[in-house]
Amino acid sequence: MKKDTNIVKAVNKNVRSSPRKINLLLKNLRGKKADVAIKDLSFARQRIALEIKKTVQSAVANAENNNQYDIDNLYIKEAYVGKSIVLKRFRPRAKGRASGIKKPYSNLTIILSEKLNNKKELHGTKS
Repeated sequence: MKKDTNIVKAVNKNVRSSPRKINLLLKNLRGKKADVAIKDLSFARQRIALEIKKTVQSAVANAENNNQYDIDNLYIKEAYVGKSIVLKRFRPRAKGRASGIKKPYSNLTIILSEKLNNKKELHGTKS
């Protein structure tokens, strides 16, 4: 199996939000161009959109500096989130009781790829 060499990865570990909330935003990003995704995240109402935007910008910077990719041709190939640590806290309740509160953290991964725009290859060569 041939390894895909034109991908760039950025990982943001221990993001202070649940994976379920992050995945709502990531669903809208998959397959979009990187600059469009950054624009969409700038105007998203969720607090966690800022952290996702930082991760996408980091992936774009990795592609530009480490692999010399053209940033205009980058798109989000994969965007996924996984569970990380969970802080367990307690909240006092009535009659001397306590109830547990879980504060989840997430690991966010963004994978970019370069889309090559060769119109001659797509539509056949006509001279």
